[in-house]
Amino acid sequence: MNRKFFGTDGVRGPYGGPVVNETFAARLGCAAATWLRQTGCTGPLRVLIGRDTRASGAALEAAVARGLRSAGAEPVSLGVLPTPAVARSVVRQKAALGVVITASHNPAEDNGIKFFGPRGVKLTDADESAIEAALPETVAGLPAPLPTLDAVSDYVSAMTAVLPSGALAGWRIVLDTANGATCGTSPRVLRGLGAEVLGIGDAPDGRNINLGVGSEHPAALAARVAAENARIGIAHDGDGDRCVLCDERGAILDGDEILAILALHALRCRKLEKRTLVVTVQSNLGVDAVVSAAGGRVLRTSVGDRYVIERMLAEGASLGGESSGHIICPQYSPTGDGLVAALKVIEVMVSTGLPLSDLRRVLVKFPQATMALKVREKKPLEQLPGVRSATATLEKELGVNGRVLVRWSGTEAKLRLLVEGPTEQVVREGINRLEAAARAELAVV
Repeated sequence: MNRKFFGTDGVRGPYGGPVVNETFAARLGCAAATWLRQTGCTGPLRVLIGRDTRASGAALEAAVARGLRSAGAEPVSLGVLPTPAVARSVVRQKAALGVVITASHNPAEDNGIKFFGPRGVKLTDADESAIEAALPETVAGLPAPLPTLDAVSDYVSAMTAVLPSGALAGWRIVLDTANGATCGTSPRVLRGLGAEVLGIGDAPDGRNINLGVGSEHPAALAARVAAENARIGIAHDGDGDRCVLCDERGAILDGDEILAILALHALRCRKLEKRTLVVTVQSNLGVDAVVSAAGGRVLRTSVGDRYVIERMLAEGASLGGESSGHIICPQYSPTGDGLVAALKVIEVMVSTGLPLSDLRRVLVKFPQATMALKVREKKPLEQLPGVRSATATLEKELGVNGRVLVRWSGTEAKLRLLVEGPTEQVVREGINRLEAAARAELAVV
């Protein structure tokens, strides 16, 4: 379903640009409230708004609130709060809608807006299209003070209860909070469980979110874990719905490795509902192989954690996620939660007595090469015959021994390429051929 403004994870772009600005944010807030009425919502439309630490967040929050109020909704500010905590609060407070002002793992110059329905789940493509259709030309009214709600305490309490009291006594953990929304939550949870926490990216100033730190930049985490002889390293992205881990030897684990560890442990304990793991087309084929060998099955969706969640709900699955580190455990959170993912892996470490360096061995990845080409213009793939031809040829050559994925990013002007195959040489040659074809037809910057 075509949408003009929404991507795979809400509306996102440079702050002050043609979309992410106060004027459009107010229009979007008004449209969201209008859509709620159109869906049959009656009575007070309480809408909870959270944001990450970007300097532009407060102004966009005020603008969204103005738009919501203009259409009869009652906005409430949660302040700086991780995305999964906002989703949880929507459910706990029985709110009509949740809004998060964030650009996730993007740099501080970007910002965005995403919505959660009353179940704490991201809106569907159809819902977002309906909101776009309800966009007004202008929004009346002036900004007004927002009522506030403390949702931090409830979230910290719930996350601390994931593990037994004192479960992390004697643990040294390096925690990278990306100068983002988890700075005030994840350290409290880990310390509350008894851990010694060594922080990275824990001094947000509005401009340094994700700047050389966080799940997209784990080098500092790996170095600190090794230097401090820590048992595990944890890195979030700017809004806290992603997680990458670092084992005690300083090696980074991505979302596929986390999912494999959790899925196999759940299968052994007979706690993987429907014996099913849901991942996206981006996940390595090694995940399918190891889960199938253990008696489970893997289902794949389009890229985007909301598509994973939709499939999980339809299948009754209890675990899903993305290689990027969005991990969904609906028993604890209605959406991806980086802290839950880390705590569940720690739970496996405690249960088995094995270090993370041993646990990660369960996943043997197929050789894979990926590339993201930033372009001036996102042209439809059907208008790129050279790319299509290179893709088809490579797919034919690989056959059942690999796969090719060419797609546009849903949040950035980037063409994402992926090749998996039997050897490193094959996939490297394949990715080079795709890159050459793309550069011949696109203005790569």
